[in-house]
Amino acid sequence: MNSRSAAIQNRAIRAASNMPAGHWLCYILCCADGSLYTGITNDLVKRLAAHDAGTAARYTRGRGPVRLMFVEGCAGKSAALKREMNIKRLPRSGKLALIASAAG
Repeated sequence: MNSRSAAIQNRAIRAASNMPAGHWLCYILCCADGSLYTGITNDLVKRLAAHDAGTAARYTRGRGPVRLMFVEGCAGKSAALKREMNIKRLPRSGKLALIASAAG
């Protein structure tokens, strides 16, 4: 992991840690092969551990370890699902721009 992606991951983790417990989050991961994965959760630490263990999503299985690149709080599960779909519709360049804008 290069220093830029490490800094982005650290900012994303800090942002997620400021969210109340049980709050729904939309997140973007960078897999070991460089691909991006978007998902939602209400327990980020548990979900990241599951991604790294290969038990969270078929897509990330075998593509670990993963790095958290972006996290955004949502008003509820429905809002998180809608945001996830909006992000998934973006081209890779759009997702990278979203990550860069959140990184500061």
